[in-house]
Amino acid sequence: MSHWSILGSGVSALCVATALRAHGESIEIIVSEQPSASHFAGGMLAPFCEAEAAPHFKSLYDFDAIKWWKRYTQQVIQRGTLVLAPQRDHAELSRFAARTVQHERVVPAQLEADLAHFAQGLFFKNEAHLDPRLALAELKHHLIQHDVPIHQGQASGRIIDCRGIYAQDQLPLRAVRGEMLILEQPELHLSRPIRFLHPRFACYLVPRQNGQFMLGATMLESDSRQPISVRSSMELLNAAYAIHPAFAEAHIVETGIGLRPAYQDNIPKINYHHQIFYINGMHRHGFLCAPWLAEKLVQQLAGSAT
Repeated sequence: MSHWSILGSGVSALCVATALRAHGESIEIIVSEQPSASHFAGGMLAPFCEAEAAPHFKSLYDFDAIKWWKRYTQQVIQRGTLVLAPQRDHAELSRFAARTVQHERVVPAQLEADLAHFAQGLFFKNEAHLDPRLALAELKHHLIQHDVPIHQGQASGRIIDCRGIYAQDQLPLRAVRGEMLILEQPELHLSRPIRFLHPRFACYLVPRQNGQFMLGATMLESDSRQPISVRSSMELLNAAYAIHPAFAEAHIVETGIGLRPAYQDNIPKINYHHQIFYINGMHRHGFLCAPWLAEKLVQQLAGSAT
């Protein structure tokens, strides 16, 4: 058994730490004050939807990320994903359906009464979502309960680098900027994530607690850490209004940006060089891919130990 020092405080670091601890490894987590993109994530566990734009996700079909999260947190809500499009853009639904699997055509109001103004949609019943902040807090709490040191000091073991975009000094990563809003509209009752297809401002809307919704997210090829732009805010809010006019009366309770780490091909990877493991390149799929790579790393380490 080795002693591992895991660098990072986002979803990759906490999933790797959780998987290694579950397999009896000695670990510590080295955190920094730098913000993690995970804090601004949507938290959708939607491998079938994501395969529309990321065909490599088909390799995730045999790994049940939803089951993994259920094993370690109480935050998973499995009510599927509902995909919608404006009336004039119903061709977008057909295009999306042709590129994905495990969905059915539905009348949205049969699933969400507040969406009676949509005539049709796609329902991916086997998908789920979670609140990223609560889920990560729960992972961290469990690790602390099992006496895993979490600190800002020097690493004392073999290093596993899970620093996301902050590992650009070691990896050929680019930043994909995501901007999001959290809206409060207690008069709306939506129980599952909504993906809204639109040629100009596609977005997703994820229900949170206490009448709040996470609305995201832009994908800009930019490493800017400036606050959300007016243009992005307007496009996201226009999309929210198109999903339901009641969002015109919603309160904006938070805005945020996250810099997602991505390789050129947008495929996350485990790399090893100079005696350091690197878990990185999650792009916009951290909560799906981090458990998968964490378990692959455990298998790789077990194989090298035999």
